[in-house]
Amino acid sequence: MDNETKVLQLMKEAGKPVSAGEVEKVCELDRKAIDKAFKNLKAQGRIVSPVRCKWQPA
Repeated sequence: MDNETKVLQLMKEAGKPVSAGEVEKVCELDRKAIDKAFKNLKAQGRIVSPVRCKWQPA
C-alpha cells in the first residue's frame, strides 16, 4: 500500500477533517511523506480542506 492510500484510509477512518500532525500520530509515516501525500491527493482532487490546515476525503 502506498503512502497516499494509507493517508486517505486514515482520513476516512477518522470521520472528521484531520491535520498532518494528527495523521502522523496514528501511522508510522514521517511528516514529509504525509505532506507529500496530501499534496498529491489534493492535486488529484481526492481530498478537500473544509477548515484551514485540516483535510478530509472529497
